[in-house]
Amino acid sequence: MNSLDNHQVHRLTSFVHELKLDIKMAFREPSFIWPTLAFPLMFYVFFGIVFSDHAAQSSSTYLMVSYGVFGIMAPALFGFGASVASERDKGWLAIKQISPVSPWQYMIAKLINAILFSLIIVIGLFILGAVFGDVTLTRLQWLSIAGLMLLGSLPFCAIGLAIGFWVKAKSATAVLNLIFLPSAFLSGLAIPVMIFPTWLQKVAMMLPPYHLSQLGLHLVDMSLEQSIWLHIAFLLVTLFIASVIAVKGYLHCQTN
Repeated sequence: MNSLDNHQVHRLTSFVHELKLDIKMAFREPSFIWPTLAFPLMFYVFFGIVFSDHAAQSSSTYLMVSYGVFGIMAPALFGFGASVASERDKGWLAIKQISPVSPWQYMIAKLINAILFSLIIVIGLFILGAVFGDVTLTRLQWLSIAGLMLLGSLPFCAIGLAIGFWVKAKSATAVLNLIFLPSAFLSGLAIPVMIFPTWLQKVAMMLPPYHLSQLGLHLVDMSLEQSIWLHIAFLLVTLFIASVIAVKGYLHCQTN
């Protein structure tokens, strides 16, 4: 019994060490950490506060939610995609296979890291929205939006993970940017999707950020009033497909 307890303690210690290491590595990459944290907040200050129509307050609230989606996408995609691709090319994944850290602990550590950065961004947007953007919501709405954003980062984590296992480190950042920026803007995160041309609105409906933002906007009564089950189903399907591709990529890395 004691040996079993010691083994569990050893695995937990290894996981905590892996988590600390992953967070330290993220903070040692200023080219990743500062743009990830600053860009959503900076965009919201300009377009959600400075140039917002405070008479209606609706634009500040809308953009707080949409830039929340924009904000959680970066740590989810790049925190998994770029870092996993880099560690794979450097041989770190091969070393970790013989280390006390299991593959699941490795992934969970990166997930917690992504959620931590996402939480910082969401809290920053909430403070800006409440203090300077005149955003007024109930406590339940604040908590629901925060929970949705953190949970909604999972499909993007899976997408980043899939790219990290299949794309080389030199190309991973470029591929992630080709996914991140176009999908964010075409989903109506910067410009309200309702002013898009009809054909572009149909394009937006094929992108995960659109469905996550609509769920968030539903919580503040600003969505396009489509079925929430449509949005949930789209995100779950995205999570499933990306996870399958990621698992296949991981198995491929083990055999090569």
